Amino acid sequence: MSTIEDPTDDRLEVTAPKTWATGLPAVTHAMQYSLGQTSVRRTALTLLNINQTKGFDCPGCAWPEPAPGHRAKNEYCENGAKHISDEATSRRVTADFFRTYPISELGEKSDYWLNQQGRLTEPMVKRPGADHYEPVGWDEAFGLLAGELRRLDSPDEALFYTSGRLNNEAAFLLQLFARAFGTNNLPDCSNMCHESSGSALQETLGIGKGSVSLDDIHHSDLILVVGQNPGTNHPRMLSALEETKLNGGHIVAVNPLPEAGLIRFKHPQKARGIVGRGTAIADQFLQIRPGGDLALFQALNLLLLEAEDARPGAVLDHGFIAAHTTGFDAFAEQARKASWDDILEATGLTREEIEAVGERVLRSDSVIVCWAMGLTQQKHAVPTIREVVNFLMLRGNIGRPGAGVCPVRGHSNVQGDRTMGIWERMPQAFLDALEREFAFTPPTEHGLDSVNAIRAMRDGDAKVFLGVAGNFVRATPDSEVTERAMRRCRLTAHISTKLNRSHTVCGDTALILPTLGRSDRDIQAGGEQFITVEDSMSEVHASRGRLDPASPHLLSEVAIISRMARRTLGDNPSIPWEKFEADYGTIRDRISRVVPGFEDFNARVDRPGGFRLPNPVNEGVFPTPSGKAVFTCNDFEMLHAPEGHLLLQTLRSHDQWNTVPYAMNDRYRGIHNARRVVLVNPVDLEALGLADRSEVDLVSVWRDGVERRAEKFRVIAYPTTPGSAAAYYPETNVLVPLDSVADISNTPTSKGVVVRLEPAVAG
Repeated sequence: MSTIEDPTDDRLEVTAPKTWATGLPAVTHAMQYSLGQTSVRRTALTLLNINQTKGFDCPGCAWPEPAPGHRAKNEYCENGAKHISDEATSRRVTADFFRTYPISELGEKSDYWLNQQGRLTEPMVKRPGADHYEPVGWDEAFGLLAGELRRLDSPDEALFYTSGRLNNEAAFLLQLFARAFGTNNLPDCSNMCHESSGSALQETLGIGKGSVSLDDIHHSDLILVVGQNPGTNHPRMLSALEETKLNGGHIVAVNPLPEAGLIRFKHPQKARGIVGRGTAIADQFLQIRPGGDLALFQALNLLLLEAEDARPGAVLDHGFIAAHTTGFDAFAEQARKASWDDILEATGLTREEIEAVGERVLRSDSVIVCWAMGLTQQKHAVPTIREVVNFLMLRGNIGRPGAGVCPVRGHSNVQGDRTMGIWERMPQAFLDALEREFAFTPPTEHGLDSVNAIRAMRDGDAKVFLGVAGNFVRATPDSEVTERAMRRCRLTAHISTKLNRSHTVCGDTALILPTLGRSDRDIQAGGEQFITVEDSMSEVHASRGRLDPASPHLLSEVAIISRMARRTLGDNPSIPWEKFEADYGTIRDRISRVVPGFEDFNARVDRPGGFRLPNPVNEGVFPTPSGKAVFTCNDFEMLHAPEGHLLLQTLRSHDQWNTVPYAMNDRYRGIHNARRVVLVNPVDLEALGLADRSEVDLVSVWRDGVERRAEKFRVIAYPTTPGSAAAYYPETNVLVPLDSVADISNTPTSKGVVVRLEPAVAG
């Protein structure tokens, strides 16, 4: 029986925001959390193997590791240590737990409490009309799932969702099964985070991935870190940015909130990070208005064009533009029409601040732009990222050392999942390769992304939902709509390591299928197996679990997908599911013949550190229809909030991984013992007539007239950009309308929600 307290926000404490990140406190907090989850021995075993060449890849983020021979013995960050200790916990969720807690009661528990119960240990089923999960054998569980799939009127009534925690081998099998079943309904977490990056980069450069390496980061003259908080979301990036600074490079941070990690970094494994002041990271901080990034890059492009006018031939890279791009003249004509009045209003910056960045660009031979969800979850995210590409191409900062585009992914293998075919719109060449390899004709009609999957469940057009890793109902927008949609399904099933909110939002029948974690040893009929992942910089490497599994009843994700496929599709000699389960090397052999860049996969990934996938952009090749990189024309856009309203962005606390809080603290921002807080500039508080620490409801404003309300938040005076506010997700996902999505990418617009703050009603 669990005795873990479900925390409340009653003990809120606020301290001054930190002006530096990491150092000894990060080590202390990581060790405290780890030892609170498991034994000293198990903690040591996990931390000594994480991100090592013969160990396992950290599931916490997709930031790459240094090359073998250059890695620290402790090659992890505070949040990575917490994440892997969270997975390696000694706590267990057994059948007794589910007998004690009805699903209706679990649905009232917090995300924190659910996660803290520990690892799932055996398959469970909720039968129609029941309010409890009960144990179920694997064979019956697969029979229930296969039976529901086979009785669908169309394969397109099934949804196969995955998060970026999935490995390459399992991801390849999942998409293979879905397409052999007859659907391209493969929504994934990318739809909700970096889909805008892929859309913009595919259109402009011909490849939906970043172009830089870790060495490029280290040796760049100038890096713009835009819409990103590496101190919390991928702290090992700070080590790379410190290296940039030590090599003489400069960094500009662009964010609506000041972030501690981008102010100063104290490296916990170096003397200057322990006894010294550490390293100042950002040379300049642009505290931009939410949604103003498009206008910022339009301003920078105007400045570069005007500098070229003043010094013809000395500013733009005309050789690169002429040889490798198309559309420059139309772009330049439109760029010159930018209005400084519009730019300053949209960004909230001064002209002097923007011109100072322009001067830094002119002094730099190599420039990188890094970004994350601060850009990708805007309404105009795709035009913004296209404008970033315009900016880089003007001076030839694409495809050469120290320069390029760097979308920083959050999940450890979200990029690899897409490479393996987890996408509802995979190109025909990939489908043709599947057909040649496995002797079946994959469906060609595009499937459903995450937002459209919710709509399909809501409308009764999708009846079976399978989630592989992740926490779908808490990662998605419009929480009440999403939960009602999930409950309309005939069957919901989740392949999971730990309990989360999605397990409490059930279809008529619901399954929990417990799986191995990244740190668990994986023994199959063919012996001990390893899996592979791809990081944000296209490095592919092996990951080998080292811990005894949490339960003898767990199956690997590969095994679950393989057995599900056999029960659903029957035996098919052209897709040897049983062999795939026994020996993951046989999966990699097939991947090597289907996915470009993975030739001789097994041999290459066996090398320490693995291998890097080819990126044609770095060879001067752009796989666009014209064969050239594309300058684009992007209309000026600006987010507006009516008088008395604010622009809200959702974000993580420091003690949080995706939808899972590890504690109720956000110590870098000075928030302790609470999550239902909203950060608002003191000037706005005064204008709204609200007192610091007062209790409010957040109400989003949307054109459908539906009131979306997040109740009982404490207002905290905080140095946000005037006119904006910030609050933690998933608590505020309820405020993001399902139909409020980014143009082109269909990504939910969590970084620009128009809200009003109403005094909360007592009682």
